[in-house]
Amino acid sequence: MRNYMYSTILTFILLLIWEIGARRINTSFILPAPTEIGMKLWELREELFLHHLPITFSVIAIGLAISLTLGILLSIGMSMSKTLEQTLYPLLITSQTIPIIALAPIFVLWFGYSIWSKIVVTIIITFFPITVSTFDGLRSTNRDLKELFQSMGASKRQLFFKLEVPSALSSFFSGLKVAVPMSVIGAAIGEWLGAQAGLGYFSRRMMTQFDGAGVFAPIVLLSLIGILLFIAVVLLEKYILNWRRI
Repeated sequence: MRNYMYSTILTFILLLIWEIGARRINTSFILPAPTEIGMKLWELREELFLHHLPITFSVIAIGLAISLTLGILLSIGMSMSKTLEQTLYPLLITSQTIPIIALAPIFVLWFGYSIWSKIVVTIIITFFPITVSTFDGLRSTNRDLKELFQSMGASKRQLFFKLEVPSALSSFFSGLKVAVPMSVIGAAIGEWLGAQAGLGYFSRRMMTQFDGAGVFAPIVLLSLIGILLFIAVVLLEKYILNWRRI
């Protein structure tokens, strides 16, 4: 608790300043107070938690799962084949120069208002950090250890699973910790630009009604999803990489 004491105090001070400032300005449709947002969350709890939240979480979960699968497979392929690396790595970099918010409406045209238009946006945003970080981890395997394994007669399979994979795990989790919050952003962008349900869609709907607290309420839930997923990744990393402390 001591590690997070200062950040908790700072958060409380910022919320207090926000509360006082919002009440002084008294324009709740533009800047609602935190207490007004909390009351709106409670008022809309059934609609948000039972209908829109599961849809958004499905987009995040499916998008992350596909990004993890494709990212890991592609990073392994590039680490094993120089030709594949020289062919695909520049394309990965180029894909990140295209504004995702400009592509989202195109995906709506291709996939309609189905869940897949939002999933594709999430995949594009999260795929890059997972792939690049895992590839860098595999590529940065200690050469001396690799030569030691080879001198002891280790096969390519043993070399990969016993040395390269453990060496890349730290980089993999670093990329995953970047991708998890971005998956929430990707899902929100997709729902904001073209959806019939979801937290992003609900926030946009509230904006058309000039309901400031209604706009912020789903944003708070999106933020909580990102925080909880990030904490889950950190705990998983500590569990899997517990051997580093030995």
